[in-house]
Amino acid sequence: MASFTNATTFSTLTHHHHHPSSISTFTLFNSPKHPSFTPIITHSTITAVFRRTPTTTSATTNPSPSTSTASFHGTCYVVRDNIDTDQIIPAEYLTLVPSKPDEYKKLGSYALIGLPSSYEQRFVEPGENHSKYSIIIAGDNFGCGSSREHAPVALGAAGVAAVVAESYARIFFRNSVATGEVYPLESEVRVCDECRTGDVVTIELEGSLLVNHTTGKQYRLKPIGDAGPVIEAGGIFAYARKTGMIPG
Repeated sequence: MASFTNATTFSTLTHHHHHPSSISTFTLFNSPKHPSFTPIITHSTITAVFRRTPTTTSATTNPSPSTSTASFHGTCYVVRDNIDTDQIIPAEYLTLVPSKPDEYKKLGSYALIGLPSSYEQRFVEPGENHSKYSIIIAGDNFGCGSSREHAPVALGAAGVAAVVAESYARIFFRNSVATGEVYPLESEVRVCDECRTGDVVTIELEGSLLVNHTTGKQYRLKPIGDAGPVIEAGGIFAYARKTGMIPG
């Protein structure tokens, strides 16, 4: 794993919808997307009750990516089961430091570049830093493999707002929450079998709902729970500062 500048270690409650709750440690870093990360404390445990009251936005069929604290709207990119972190961001790119703006952008250009050739449509077009797909729909065990914070960071740098998967590898879920880069949402059914890359979708966080405007179908999502306000704040460290758990 590449070393990050301005790194700190933090502890928080983990995801409890697919995996049991436990206390886990994260290594966090300053990111151009969330510049509020700064090294202040080490091994602090957050056990506060999280609350969020998002505003709402109306869904449209415009495929232009849009986000609010309550919803995400755009085109989706569909992958299958067991997409590992080496497919999300191959090890050769782990020397890129997310705290450096230029290298953060480069990480976005390499997001999902490790997918096999069976995926005929590139997630990020050659020469681009951002993907036209702002939502990823996946199967079982998304983000499995070696632990690397670069995986959710690369997706966030590419413009991904959320991933909807049947299930996640625990470490990917934790890293997504810790960095605040993407919302890791779980579907109640196998949505990846019913959606296609390029479908226009909306995710309503408050209602835990995925709407596929291309097919007209709707799917229930599992509530994001305690992780929601942490991601919304920009990651676990930013959330701790926002809520007064550590000095601002």
